[in-house]
Amino acid sequence: MKITEISIKRPTLVVVVFTALTLLGIMSYMSLNYELLPKFSSPIVNVMTVYPGASPSEVENTVTKKIEDAVAALENVKKIMSRSVEGVSIVTIEFNSSADENYALQDAQRKINSVLSDLPGDAKTPSLSKFSMDDLPIMTLAANADMDAQGFYDLIDKTLAPRMSRLPGVAQLNIIGGEEREIQISVDAEKLHAYKLSLLQLRQIITNANMDFPTGKVRTQNEQILIRLAGKYKDVEQLRSLVITTTADGAQIRLRDVADVQDASKDMERIARNDRADAIILQIMKQSDANAVTVSKEIKNAIAQIQQDYAASNLKIEVANDASEFTLESANSVIHDLIIAIFLVAAVMLLFLHSLRNAIIVMVAIPMSLIGTFIGMELFGFSLNLMSLLGLSLVVGILVDDAIVVLENIYRHMEMGKNKVRAAFEGAKEIGFTVTSITLVIVIVFLPISLTNELVSKILREF
Repeated sequence: MKITEISIKRPTLVVVVFTALTLLGIMSYMSLNYELLPKFSSPIVNVMTVYPGASPSEVENTVTKKIEDAVAALENVKKIMSRSVEGVSIVTIEFNSSADENYALQDAQRKINSVLSDLPGDAKTPSLSKFSMDDLPIMTLAANADMDAQGFYDLIDKTLAPRMSRLPGVAQLNIIGGEEREIQISVDAEKLHAYKLSLLQLRQIITNANMDFPTGKVRTQNEQILIRLAGKYKDVEQLRSLVITTTADGAQIRLRDVADVQDASKDMERIARNDRADAIILQIMKQSDANAVTVSKEIKNAIAQIQQDYAASNLKIEVANDASEFTLESANSVIHDLIIAIFLVAAVMLLFLHSLRNAIIVMVAIPMSLIGTFIGMELFGFSLNLMSLLGLSLVVGILVDDAIVVLENIYRHMEMGKNKVRAAFEGAKEIGFTVTSITLVIVIVFLPISLTNELVSKILREF
């Protein structure tokens, strides 16, 4: 009971120490990030290979099996699962919980690079990705405006999305829905055959004519000028007038003679609606070290400015989902519970012990103890999330129980005729071990789980 003895004999030291801990705790709290869940990643690596036009059996035999054989030699592999569908091969590698996911991703990349030459020539380069909670969107926005569908999609894709992507903490922005512009060329097979052209030749002619590249340099005495050939199509009519071949008598055959060229929209694969109205959905992912609440505020400020800039088009951007709101509500709930607990304990002290002094002691000790916890959270790199806030909520109850039991025992010793100093020392000494044991029971329940290498431990560690 050295702590109790020092606290009684040197009260000034205790005041200074707890004042310093409170100030450091407030500073640590201000620097903590708000997250929905703790940072954890499962050691799972996905390998996706696109093989356009291939049947599932061909994908399995020429891509999936070769990738499986390559990654089978990796260390700490727990399970390999594969799926072959039309044009796509997906191989999922699950590692043991003790494996380092970053090293596993690099090792898998090396193994796959060694078999790239064995894959079909038309197959795309395999892409590797690991599972991470940071890949989940923190905000979902729904946008609509009084504009034509193609023009609105171009505005979102080329202007607004890049503008939001440059905001601090934003890592990626995905666009769902909308009508994306597409130039459709419907070829008349009989006319094309009449001019002795194949579809592959026509495709190559159109591609070669739509190029923009440097052609050389012009040097003068004072400067050097780069010359570029600007050959990209400016409009649909220019594409229709493209000369694709010349007949024997010198007549020029243009693209409109063998095909119908239209400025249309891509076939919609995903439809987005908000409040039963067509819209374009924007999913926003944050950087791994960014504060979700801060990013959410930056996005909302940008939305207000964007709506003001495009008020003439009646542009409306609504927040369909914001994960930071739930996180803030959880944090506010803990503070709310703490305030209620403090006043309830003070009321109990006044009601049963008839001591305003004891009530004030509890009202000061409980919040100061919790504020000091933020120092440890900052040192361990924790964040304010569902798990850590749940732990703080549990701690509020423990502190209340311990405070009532200890103060009531000290009050009992004072009723026995002892002075305040002796009653505080003997009362705390008498019940200190019991209170410590009760608190350690809760710690012992959860601490072993957090020390394992399983996925559950990664989630419960901050709790």
